[in-house]
Amino acid sequence: MDSRALRGNLLLLVTSAIWGFGFIAQQFGSRALPPFSFNACRFALGSASLLPLIVIFGWHDPARRRARAASRRLSVQGGLLNGGVMFLGAWLQQAGIAETTAGQAAFLTGLYILFVPLLGLFMHHRVPLTTWCAGILALVGLYLLSVREDLSVSRGDVFEIAGAVFWALHILCIDAYVKRTDPLEFSFWQFAFCALFSVGTALSLEPGGFAHVGDALLPILYCGVVSVGIAYTLQVVAQKDVIPAHAALILSVETVFATLGGAVVLGENLGLRGYVGCVLMFSGMILAQWHGLRGGMRPADVRT
Repeated sequence: MDSRALRGNLLLLVTSAIWGFGFIAQQFGSRALPPFSFNACRFALGSASLLPLIVIFGWHDPARRRARAASRRLSVQGGLLNGGVMFLGAWLQQAGIAETTAGQAAFLTGLYILFVPLLGLFMHHRVPLTTWCAGILALVGLYLLSVREDLSVSRGDVFEIAGAVFWALHILCIDAYVKRTDPLEFSFWQFAFCALFSVGTALSLEPGGFAHVGDALLPILYCGVVSVGIAYTLQVVAQKDVIPAHAALILSVETVFATLGGAVVLGENLGLRGYVGCVLMFSGMILAQWHGLRGGMRPADVRT
């Protein structure tokens, strides 16, 4: 493994830890603010936290400033697309976490690692047998984790599963733009558009939603500056040197951090059935990326 790939993998591992513990902050935030209002605050703060970095790096590096200007239109275009996908994924995730545990929300969100290759079917990619086996493992795990003995499923779990589809799309969209844009500027635009969409929706659907921002200040600061401003930017920087299969696998470790954090900080206990489901889902997530990891291929390179 070359040094750039190793650096990318380490950055993604740090990102997964930040996101994993971010589920704890989101759980606290959901108790004070409705989902659109909370996301509006954290993504606005996340985009604002990047402005000093954009100015500093551009000021000291004229070549980077010129390259950034040349790719600005593409950064705005990609930011608009990714911001829209992020808006939907973040809304479903935040709405769901208010009605389930942090650990369970993390594992259900982690299904994006399985959805990344499956969504490739719509782009005429060949899905290997290992991915279908991974799907069966993940479905069994999903059943044990989410389906109760009376065969009911909570609304929060449904939101998290739906959100995982958009996080898978987000990974694919980043891969489409990341090598042709400046990572800081691209990150700024996707956060800014996500915040804009969230603010507009919050004002329309959540009257008075921002009234208790002070009660969620610490979760907003963590989710805005750390989870959004730092972690999403680390993801964009790292994915320049890491293939999507590797990226999705490393990022899925956030589920482990979230479950540990939920147990230690929130005292959550998923029970034996739930933990067996988590193990099966995590095994499926790893197996889903086995073909790409073994062959070193990008999903887009696997075609019929």
